[in-house]
Amino acid sequence: MTLPPEAYLWFKTLHIVGVVVWFAGLFYLVRLFIYHAEAAELEPPLREAFEQQYGLMERRLANIITTPGLVLTVTMAIGLLVAEPAWLHQGWMHAKLGFVVALLAYHLFCYRLMGQLQAGTCRWGPKPLRALNELPTLLLVVVVMLVVFKAQFPTWAATWLQVGLVLFMAASIQFYARWRRLREAAAAQGAGG
Repeated sequence: MTLPPEAYLWFKTLHIVGVVVWFAGLFYLVRLFIYHAEAAELEPPLREAFEQQYGLMERRLANIITTPGLVLTVTMAIGLLVAEPAWLHQGWMHAKLGFVVALLAYHLFCYRLMGQLQAGTCRWGPKPLRALNELPTLLLVVVVMLVVFKAQFPTWAATWLQVGLVLFMAASIQFYARWRRLREAAAAQGAGG
């Protein structure tokens, strides 16, 4: 089957749009999970209202934005592979597909967490959720590097970039937690003083 030359460009354009939509959803979905988990610290009437609202926002984001972005991404990726079947014989594509499988597993895991949060059975607290929220960023960086560099993938540079990102993210999470504790202590002291 021979595809028209512009088919590849359409597949690529829509694939990139799908990736942007999918990742926007993945980034925000776990952020909503963090807020949902933090709502457990509120007084009962307020907690119930926030948990209902976060549950609704999570479902809408997952079902109306994130999953359709995934479907568009995967569908257009199949179109790209039909247009360029030689890629299936290249190591960089095998690695990319491996990371995409990890992203698909992450996506499914988010649905599992969403169900647990809505059932009140989630054991993940805000801090581990903040760390989980950084995983798609790390995977995205590697996938983009594989697509850009292909067979010339700079393994050492990519490894150090990932290590640097992990350290930066861990430090950012710790900094935010400390800043938040200090802010809450100052607010409590101001209210009591």
